[in-house]
Order: sequence, then structure tokens, then C-alpha cells
Amino acid sequence: MTATPASSAATPPVVDRETWLRERDELLAREKAHTREGDAIAAARRQLPMTLMPTVTVQGPDGDTPLVEVFEGRRMLIAYFHMWHDGKPHELQCEGCTFCTCHMQTLDYLHARDVTYAVFSQGPYEESAPFAEFMGYPFPWYSAKESDPALADGRDFGFIACYLRDGDQVYETYWTTGRGVEALTTSYHALDLTVYGRQENWENSPQGWPRVSGHPWRLNGRPTAQWSRPGVTPAVTS
Repeated sequence: MTATPASSAATPPVVDRETWLRERDELLAREKAHTREGDAIAAARRQLPMTLMPTVTVQGPDGDTPLVEVFEGRRMLIAYFHMWHDGKPHELQCEGCTFCTCHMQTLDYLHARDVTYAVFSQGPYEESAPFAEFMGYPFPWYSAKESDPALADGRDFGFIACYLRDGDQVYETYWTTGRGVEALTTSYHALDLTVYGRQENWENSPQGWPRVSGHPWRLNGRPTAQWSRPGVTPAVTS
């Protein structure tokens, strides 16, 4: 993955401070409207009905683990369903799921609101757990490979599901996939504030703005986040 060097990329027009502040304020009005609509959607999300989950298990370090135990005693659970390519090395695992989950490093604020975050891997636990250790993930990692199909309910891995625990009963309250999983990706939210944005080909940017060349979540044959992990070795070209 490479991008046009900043020194050779086009830049926005230069205007005086008064003009810049006026145009910034016009955009601010749109941003505030967007925020209010987001708040309204979040309110509707909180008022969705929920559906009872059957008794299902996932596989963890202690073997089969009932879904209710994944909550770790908390009331709510956010689970990311991580794609897995059986038998493939770390550098060939799903770059999109790596991109989403690698951002979830600080769990204190979730725990303070009675929420547990966990990952359910599509691959077997014995094979996928070393990947989580290699990545340095601080959250619990389980396998859903041998789980009752009712857990994924026909959905392709690469989605978020949210659950509520009421005693020993577990209810699914929400799920999202596609760009909905960007809720986890703080890097994207930060890049959206910059002049060149995410630098991806689908974005509506002016002519001459830098664009990523190659896969947006891979760098030199690896999911980008892997390069900062201890002990990483050169990867195969992909």
C-alpha cells in the first residue's frame, strides 16, 4: 500500500482567514445536523426490540464456553465475528477484520458502562488464538467454528452483534456489517478530519488528491497493523 507523497499532491486553494472561517462555519452547520441525525438514529437503535438467543457455546481457553459466560458478569456484550482462513499464516489472515479489531485496545470505558467486548473467530481456537496473542489483543478471543449455527444465524463473518444478559437469558439487540463496523475504526474517523481523508479510490475528492495504491488495509504483504507487532518477520507478497 502506497500513497502519493504529500509534497507532490494537490492542495486546497489558499484564501484569507475571514473567507476560510466563513466556509468552515457553513460546513459546521452541516456537521451539527449530521450529529443530531446520528443521535436520533442511536436513540432508535436503543429502542429496537430484542430476540432471545438459544443456548449456544463458543470455544475458548477452557473449552466450550456458554455464551452467557462470555459476558464476564457484565450486562452487555459486543462481539465481533472475525473471518478466518484455515491453515493460513498470520500475514494472510483477513486484513479487514484485523483493521477493525486492532483498534479495540482500551476497554476501560466499555467496562465502566457494563459492556464486555469479545471476538468470535471463524477458525478453530487452537489455530486462531495464537494470532490474537501475536497481535497483542487485550480482549477475550473465542472460536465459533464448532458453535451452533444459530449464533451466526446465516450471516457472513465480519459483523458486529450486540447482546443483553438478563440473568441467564441472552438476547440479541443489534447487529451490523459492511460499513457499520466502522464504529470500531477510530483511525478512519480521524482520517476523515484531514484534508486528504482516507485516500481511498471511492472517496469524492478533488483531482490530484493522493490515493492509496493497492489494498487499503495491507502494507508490503501484511495487514498494516502487524508491522508494529514484536517479532514480525518479512511477509509473502500478496
